[in-house]
Amino acid sequence: MKKVYMLTIGQSPRSDVAPLVEKILGTELELVQAGALDDLTYEEVKKQLAPTEGTDSEYILVSRMRDGRAVKMDRSKLEPLIQRKIDLAEEAGYSLIWLLCTGEFANLKTKKSIFLEPDKIIPTVVKTIIGDKKLGVVVPLAEQVKEMNGKFNKVGLTPMYTDVSPYTGTKEQFLEVGKKLSDKVDYILMDCMGYNEEWKNLVEESSGKPTILSNALMAKLTSEFA
Repeated sequence: MKKVYMLTIGQSPRSDVAPLVEKILGTELELVQAGALDDLTYEEVKKQLAPTEGTDSEYILVSRMRDGRAVKMDRSKLEPLIQRKIDLAEEAGYSLIWLLCTGEFANLKTKKSIFLEPDKIIPTVVKTIIGDKKLGVVVPLAEQVKEMNGKFNKVGLTPMYTDVSPYTGTKEQFLEVGKKLSDKVDYILMDCMGYNEEWKNLVEESSGKPTILSNALMAKLTSEFA
């Protein structure tokens, strides 16, 4: 059976999103999970990888620990851990590695394996499909909005942004996000791998707009390359 190596920037297994991914991949592909934080405790992550208080220079990422707790991390501190997991995956013989994160990374690479990075794929795919229509983008943290324009602007998109955490957000907050975007956009992209079908359905229901789930989109694309 062919295998897809899914690498989260948090801890594996990702019991919150893996069932949807496995459903999309189907029975012909085996999902193998790993996480950049698998060898660290929650306390170690907070001590070693957390953004520095009082500065806005970091590129902030958010993910999930195995027990469901959310963690914020500075990309520059996290990137070497992700690369190490990529190297180990290649050494183990995995030919397709999917990074379960929509954040931007400049230095991650593989030697021979296909490496699927959502930040390089999703904006282009969405732009190709929606053309000049207006896009709304949902991100986990308000402080991430300033980091988003780069990857969307370079493909010709100028989205409207709003935020709600996939890990701590409530039903009411997701419904409010949909209402906020309803009369301002034509499509909505939920730009974090942590959003699930329940959250998507709430946003789609309250906005009345087609809503794209990033992890589902990537799973569908991944299945074609495995």
